[in-house]
Amino acid sequence: MPISSAQQDPLVPYQRELAQLIENNTDGDGVHPTVIPSLSMIRDSVTTLPSFSVHEPSICIVAQGTKVVILGEECYKYGPSSYLVVSLVSPVSAQVIQATPDAPYLCIQLKFDPKDVLSLMNVSDQPLAAKGDSQRALFVDKTKTSLLDAVIRLVRLLDNPEDVSVLSPLIIREILYRILNGGQGNALKQIAMSGSSSNRIANVVQQIKQNYTTPLRIEELASIANMAPSSLHRHFKKVTTMSPLQYQKQLQLQEARRILLSESADAADVAFQVGYESPTQFSREYTRLFGLPPISDIKRLRGE
Repeated sequence: MPISSAQQDPLVPYQRELAQLIENNTDGDGVHPTVIPSLSMIRDSVTTLPSFSVHEPSICIVAQGTKVVILGEECYKYGPSSYLVVSLVSPVSAQVIQATPDAPYLCIQLKFDPKDVLSLMNVSDQPLAAKGDSQRALFVDKTKTSLLDAVIRLVRLLDNPEDVSVLSPLIIREILYRILNGGQGNALKQIAMSGSSSNRIANVVQQIKQNYTTPLRIEELASIANMAPSSLHRHFKKVTTMSPLQYQKQLQLQEARRILLSESADAADVAFQVGYESPTQFSREYTRLFGLPPISDIKRLRGE
């Protein structure tokens, strides 16, 4: 009897079990936190419009369906046979492109601290990447059964909350180890390694994030990175796909959108609040990013 492609693919049983575990731990569509603080479940029963967010460092592993994430002008597509890693705080847009009520998009998101990656590297004899070789802060890699096995064991802990405090840190450490040993592990190592170009850019990103409402001072950022301004621009764009100014604008505009959506606030007031000096420029750049002027965009979102 011929063997079907599903039977031949060793990932399929793991994908099915993970999908069932996610269904068991979600009540409808949306993002569902769990008793494991760094772990969330994501479910969508229909395809979605692009949504904008500032993505924290995390691993996203899909059991069913397909999603597209856009960083700058680069598009990353991932589904059950691949996973997404965001190693640095990144303003992105994301869209579920494959999901139905009978086969919803099902995903787990596991946030992590790059310091945990460095700690793991120090005890696991990981080969170090070249410090001067900046790597993109977002990547997609192929899923292996060893990774899915660890993820399933982590999700199973939700049925035994008394085990979470002891066992979840160990399994999360194993998951990070599997990522480090994957085809794109060097990108994760670069962010964690003190003194590497990517790590120095991560320090600059942290500075911009903490002070996103104030004007950029390139000389100050270059000093934080211990780079010349021209090197800072080159490495920053290699890691984030954006210039420091473009990165700051993304943070400002996404925070402005969040405020407008959650509060009854005037667009001009919000523009000043997030660091714009000109409401006209704010409206123009908001429209360029989100497709509509602030008032029209918020009406559309509230209508949805």
